[in-house]
Amino acid sequence: MSDPAPQSSHAGKAMVGVSAKPKGRRPFGLEWRSSTWFITLVVGIAITTDLLIYSIIVPIIPFRLQSLGYEGVSGLAGWLLFAYSAALVIFTPPIAFLSEKYKNRKIPLLLGQVALIGSQVMLMEAPTFWVMALARVAQGISACVIWVVGLALICDTVPEKSVGKQLGLAMMGMSLGFLVGPPVSGALDKRFGFRAPFIFGIIVTVIELIGRLLIIERKEAERWDASFTTLVNRKSILSEKAYGSFQADLREDIRAPGPDRSSSQVDDTNVTETATRVPSRTPTATEAHDQEPAQLSIPRLLLKLGRSPRALSAFFLALSYGVLISSTEPVLPLYLQSTFNFDVSKVGLVYIAAVVPSFISSPVSGWYADRGGTIVSTVVCLIGAIPFWCLLVVHTNLAYFIAMYALLNLFATGSISPVTAEFASVTRSLEGVGYGHVYGAFNVAYGIGSAIGPVIGGQLYDHIASSRGWMALCLFNAGLTVVSLIVTLVWFGETAVVRRIARRLLPRAKEDGPKGESSA
Repeated sequence: MSDPAPQSSHAGKAMVGVSAKPKGRRPFGLEWRSSTWFITLVVGIAITTDLLIYSIIVPIIPFRLQSLGYEGVSGLAGWLLFAYSAALVIFTPPIAFLSEKYKNRKIPLLLGQVALIGSQVMLMEAPTFWVMALARVAQGISACVIWVVGLALICDTVPEKSVGKQLGLAMMGMSLGFLVGPPVSGALDKRFGFRAPFIFGIIVTVIELIGRLLIIERKEAERWDASFTTLVNRKSILSEKAYGSFQADLREDIRAPGPDRSSSQVDDTNVTETATRVPSRTPTATEAHDQEPAQLSIPRLLLKLGRSPRALSAFFLALSYGVLISSTEPVLPLYLQSTFNFDVSKVGLVYIAAVVPSFISSPVSGWYADRGGTIVSTVVCLIGAIPFWCLLVVHTNLAYFIAMYALLNLFATGSISPVTAEFASVTRSLEGVGYGHVYGAFNVAYGIGSAIGPVIGGQLYDHIASSRGWMALCLFNAGLTVVSLIVTLVWFGETAVVRRIARRLLPRAKEDGPKGESSA
């Protein structure tokens, strides 16, 4: 007879009917602090704050650099955005690896928020360009945490059947951050001076820190009372869709009828009874999933992801999205200034009109990714974005420009929700790969894209005469969107579109072959 389970296996004891609670007083608000809606809300607000702080400098930094006596400000603004994104790329792998190794999401989230506050103070007081760049590096490090740990925390909490929708809701924070940041930044800068936008950002960051302090991770909630798995919207590890290949295998093994049982006899009651008979030393699905990712070293993890076309295609789409979104950031304020004679406050108002449609596309594309698949959502968004990149080249009036830019953002921002949902699917298809790992890969891809995007945009605009710099940038982004569409059709998803078509045509070819031979 096997020995009893160790005292530390609280979740394992829950499956065999043994109740073991941690010592101390039960946390207040355990139910809502560990619930799906609260975790998604906190991560969404954190993403909003990150993009707010990121975008708050977009309309004011070019003018700030001009006031400090610098020339070629679009290129310098691009390098400041590059510093932020380079930090994302460099610091994401260790953050992702440590997050999975030590199985802790909350502490990195808190440390990242403290770093964000310090970086804003540094940027606000920066007297020279290199200090600004150093502050942007610090901001990039803090952003690593929310994009890796925050998204992984959602996937830890949310059931598989609704992960796309919840990620889409959280991704609305990108649109909200871009919506609030530029116009507020421009208005505050015009009314109170250069430091006012940064003081506003620090206040928002401190308020958002309270939400991170209130988070209770799923594993901690289950340690207090395993029956509270419903608090994270999961009826049971064995009766609801769960994450990770181990969990899926365990669920199928339990549900599969034996030789003496018909499939109709295998219901939820039998599943519960089977789970109760699991030996005390058998780890729970949650424990097994938590343990698997840490078994892979960084080289083995990279090798496994590199061998997966599905993972590589998602990586490329995240990189492409980073380039497309960030390439216009150092250029748009200067283009609006030269074309429509806009000052910093009016530039911020253009962002409002452009970002509002993305509040629709992000959750809708994530919702449909859960039901119709990530491929369809991604293809529709990419196809919809291509013509509007070309239409932005046409010079007419301000109303036309705002309308085209808004429709472009409607489709462009909608593509990111299914891509993030696809990264979660990659986790479930590769043994030993955790959510922190794949969202680390996502962050690296997006970081690379957002690092080279501003440089490409700034250099094209600076080195191509007249208004052709804006035209060259828009056509470049249209071409990159076409490439992304091709990658989606050929490699993206569990079964790519091209492979599905080939499977349908191949049987017909085999059937037509013998007929053709016989008729000959």
